[in-house]
Amino acid sequence: MANRTVKDAHSIKGTNPQYLVEKIIRTRIYECRYWKEECFALTAALMVDKAMELRYIGGVYGGNVKPTPFLCLILKMLQIQPEKDIVVEFIRNEDFKYVRALGAAYMRLTGTSLDCYKYLEPLYYDYRKMRRMNREGKFELIHMDEYIDQLLREERAFDIILPRIQKRNVLEESNQLETRVSAIEEDIEEMETDEEEELLKESRRSPTPEKRADRKSPSPRRRSRIVTAKAEMKRQDPGKRHKEDDDRKRKSKKSRSDRDRHEGDKDKDRHRSDRDKHDRHDRDRGRERRHKDKDRENKDRSSHHHSRKDRLDDEIREANELRAKLGMAPLKP
Repeated sequence: MANRTVKDAHSIKGTNPQYLVEKIIRTRIYECRYWKEECFALTAALMVDKAMELRYIGGVYGGNVKPTPFLCLILKMLQIQPEKDIVVEFIRNEDFKYVRALGAAYMRLTGTSLDCYKYLEPLYYDYRKMRRMNREGKFELIHMDEYIDQLLREERAFDIILPRIQKRNVLEESNQLETRVSAIEEDIEEMETDEEEELLKESRRSPTPEKRADRKSPSPRRRSRIVTAKAEMKRQDPGKRHKEDDDRKRKSKKSRSDRDRHEGDKDKDRHRSDRDKHDRHDRDRGRERRHKDKDRENKDRSSHHHSRKDRLDDEIREANELRAKLGMAPLKP
């Protein structure tokens, strides 16, 4: 009796809801300890507490094919068949990610194609990490959006064959579903619009290639002069032309040698002036050093003279004090 579906349950996909899980896995679930102890006499109200205690998702694991608590709760929901509002609240729950994963799995198994796309596609924006137990009994990380994509695209999830649903493009063509725009496409469109605006600004600042060509191209008068000069050069005698070229080369060499000579003279004058500046600077530094030495000697001499005079004055004062005690006349400084 504990493993039977409730009497007022509706058939799903034309069959008993529990039959969506394969018989071998269903038998393993009935025999496991979690099903007998935790899932006995569960109702839709108590299902929330059990779903909040979940710490990972998964199907069966191990060599003896043990079911996970997540798979046991899915079968229990198929057995008691909770109302659609409760399942929707499971999916919209943002505090407990495993409760949301449980509601999404049940919606994928029992809901229509429109309900699956309507309630599961918003979960693509949930990027939280979840733990999943693989067939070897080891934990691995998976994100919520990956899990939802697996539910909508794959044929099997958590070791259960998922019912077939219509493709999204079919529902869009029949106007039953609006076209979906992903967040990545929106970001790409914003980046493209920003790049187009920057290119427009740069094109407004810098002139076009035609304008640059017009600026570089010579005026018609100058172009006519260049053409006439080339024509005269072609009409000239070749010997005369060679002679003019030789003269031009000779003049260029001469001007180059004169320029080099002039630059060499300039370098010599520059070096000479630099040397004179250094010599003048050295002389000035030597003169300043001599003045400082003289001032230092004068200060030492004056300080020595003052110190000697002060010493004599102290001696005379002490002698006068002694002479005054003895009644003698003081000494003159």
